[in-house]
Amino acid sequence: MKKENNISRRSFLKTSAAAGALGTLGTGATATILTSCGGGESATTGYTPLQQPGTYYVPDLVDYAMDGQPLKAGLVGCGGRGSGAAFDFLNAAPNVTITAIGDTFQDKVDEFAKTLKEQKGIDIPQNMRFVGLDAYKQVIDSGVDVVLLATPPVFRPEHFKYATEKGKHSFLEKPICVDPVGYQTIVATARQAQNKNLSVIVGTQRHHQRNYVAAYQKIQEGLIGEITGGNVYWNQNRLWFRERQAGWSDCEWMIRDWVNWKWLSGDHIVEQHVHNIDVFTWFTGLRPVSAVAFGSRQRRVTGDQYDNFSVDFVMDNGVHLHSMCRQIDGCANNVSEFVQGTKGSCYTDAGGRAIIKDLKGNVVWEYDFEKEKETYKQTNPYVLEHVNWINHIRSKKPLDQASHNAISNMGGIMGREAAYSGGEVKWDEMVASSLNYIPEDLNLGKMDMSKFIVPVPGKG
Repeated sequence: MKKENNISRRSFLKTSAAAGALGTLGTGATATILTSCGGGESATTGYTPLQQPGTYYVPDLVDYAMDGQPLKAGLVGCGGRGSGAAFDFLNAAPNVTITAIGDTFQDKVDEFAKTLKEQKGIDIPQNMRFVGLDAYKQVIDSGVDVVLLATPPVFRPEHFKYATEKGKHSFLEKPICVDPVGYQTIVATARQAQNKNLSVIVGTQRHHQRNYVAAYQKIQEGLIGEITGGNVYWNQNRLWFRERQAGWSDCEWMIRDWVNWKWLSGDHIVEQHVHNIDVFTWFTGLRPVSAVAFGSRQRRVTGDQYDNFSVDFVMDNGVHLHSMCRQIDGCANNVSEFVQGTKGSCYTDAGGRAIIKDLKGNVVWEYDFEKEKETYKQTNPYVLEHVNWINHIRSKKPLDQASHNAISNMGGIMGREAAYSGGEVKWDEMVASSLNYIPEDLNLGKMDMSKFIVPVPGKG
């Protein structure tokens, strides 16, 4: 579990003053901690921008959100990521609180309520603790202003749809959909949220990690030229799993073990590797049009999904993106992105690195992570995404991250289905597909377990 970063009002005031001295908050302040081997602004001379300045979005990554209207949040999904998002929200701004929580299971609700009271002094009364598959409706209808949606991702589209219908600003933990029907719901709901002037943020935290934002800006300025390809990776050890316990029904076991079941998680290419696919689609502005892939199941203990995927994406300008992800112990690990252009390349990773090299391998720009730590008090992107979200809400400047994230989510879905089937999967076919991963007999009791089988490529 990541370490929480608590910010006092005193440190907020100090940080605000420092950021003000550096220049315009966010974009200006970030610019002061970028280094270039070519020397300052002259490093961009002669480069043709991919996008003109002012035409693309760059978040203001200040340490702490502005004060303003009180914001009451409801949390839907009280597991590890949900509880983490709740504390990130509380650490991001003054005058915010959590007033309602919900989960499929009573023990999850009670565990989080206990932690919240012990660590933040927030006491959630019993009548604001909701349990069951429909707990999201009760949380959203409880009088909250914003919602944090962090259940297993298969449920995200319907939860987002209901929250938007009720006029709530939404934080959507990634991934935001696991199948084409979910994608269609997300896209339609994002349009509705725009029409209602709601701010929607997604838990692909690289969009609020300063080295990634800085690299994005440099690519738009033209430092690597026109995009010609790339590689993205999330290779790591196996994630957690839950052995079935006595008394658990079929559905209860799967939901408690959700990260290992393809209908709940979308498989790890969607649930986790979406981060890396998202970086490429964000940095380049490109959308996948087709995918051919392979994958396999080698050592996973529970569930019905794969351990590894390798995908060849063709993007809409004809260039290829190679996507690789693996969750197997004892193998080489790598979580990073590489984007190639006509004038150079860009490497990024979650450790704070961002490096641009020319075609001869010379470093022409490198992000200064040590300077960031000196300049800012808050360097946790999980908190910064909530800072940005709250600032948009309080400044009444609506934000839509769901529409872009739906593209990278669909990329993961395409890669998964290509590996499962062994065939070529095309964007136009997938976005119009009726494929829906929610079981027809969904309930908290017995289910038809014969339907949850490991896919075999080439067999229809």
